[in-house]
Amino acid sequence: MQPLAERMRPLTLDTYIGQQHLVGPGAVLRKMLESGHVNSFILWGPPGVGKTTLASIIARKLEVPFYTLSAVTSGVKDVRDIIEKARSSRFFNQNNPILFIDEIHRFSKSQQDSLLGAVEQGIVTLIGATTENPSFEVIRPLLSRCQVYTLKPLEESDLMHLAHYTVEHDIELSKRVFHFTETSALTRYSGGDARKLLNILELVYESAPKEGDIEITDEIVANCLQQNPLAYDKDGEMHYDIISAFIKSIRGSDPDAAIYWLARMIEGGEDPAFIARRLVISASEDIGLANPNALLLANAAFDAVMKIGWPEGRIPLAEATVYLAASPKSNSAYMAINDALQKVQETGNQPVPLHLRNAPTSLMKDLGYSKGYKYAHDYEGNFVLQQFLPDELKEQIFWHPQSNPAEDRLRAQMEKCWGKDKYK
Repeated sequence: MQPLAERMRPLTLDTYIGQQHLVGPGAVLRKMLESGHVNSFILWGPPGVGKTTLASIIARKLEVPFYTLSAVTSGVKDVRDIIEKARSSRFFNQNNPILFIDEIHRFSKSQQDSLLGAVEQGIVTLIGATTENPSFEVIRPLLSRCQVYTLKPLEESDLMHLAHYTVEHDIELSKRVFHFTETSALTRYSGGDARKLLNILELVYESAPKEGDIEITDEIVANCLQQNPLAYDKDGEMHYDIISAFIKSIRGSDPDAAIYWLARMIEGGEDPAFIARRLVISASEDIGLANPNALLLANAAFDAVMKIGWPEGRIPLAEATVYLAASPKSNSAYMAINDALQKVQETGNQPVPLHLRNAPTSLMKDLGYSKGYKYAHDYEGNFVLQQFLPDELKEQIFWHPQSNPAEDRLRAQMEKCWGKDKYK
């Protein structure tokens, strides 16, 4: 008999649990399915949240051929063979066959390149699944042809809905009566992963006496699993919890806690490139202008890890971790770009002031392009007052310097240029 997780795999959106932001009433994927046309997309999220299931539901609903590849075991030849099969299975006025690639982040550049033509020409509709950020792992030409949809870990209510649904509808478990007396361990060990939850239920079922009701308690679940609930799982929800603790310890200026969480990740077999990327992000987001050298050191640590590998790579990661945690903190640049992006979304494409426009032709000069622009280096102190923002936003302030020695110096320079009222 199939494992419980396979027996309970949903066949329709109506029995699919979680991800209501994508499949709920009026949500993007449900609307796509209702229209009968699906574009290529990538599903990004932790394991066990329904990426593969969602792809198969879509193919079943559209009644099109459904081809699957695993990036772990497939090569360029496998990709080309599937594309040829898809090409020969297409019919006039029918939706494209769907090619589902699990763990697409593991595909090499050449493997991803081999998909481009088929996606562009509409030979296949690509659905990729990944647990890693597609911006880092998927080549830009392919990423530009796909929407990215983020799937979330299942919430406790979703997990318990799945648990109750399973014991009532599964062909085996429904033969017994389950009592969910305690559910804390069940949901904690599952970690937002539906597959883990179903595996735990199956283990409890198989371990229970052959007759009578089955009770679920924290002790029974823990005894069945016989594992440390604090064990690091680089493929599961703990992966996200540990990296969150790591970054928050750096942000909170606690080098001891930060180095501890780093050790947890290293001991758990975390991808060093993932750790290094997070250090680069933290250096920009949390240290920022308070210590611009932090970004340089984080980048250097990233380069060093890529060059020397393990186990020595732990040393530059530790150096960067302690340095970032011990550095003064500022998120003024992070807040400035967020505020600017929000203003752009609110105000749209404001015109560039004429004096800031380039004037490579005589017609542009006649229209006033570049007229009145003052070249800063022609003036004392390499600065002259003039307007650089669009007229509608000319009084807008996005960057608010914070209180630290580095930004105090920047503030003083700006006050010297623009006057003390600008950054009061």
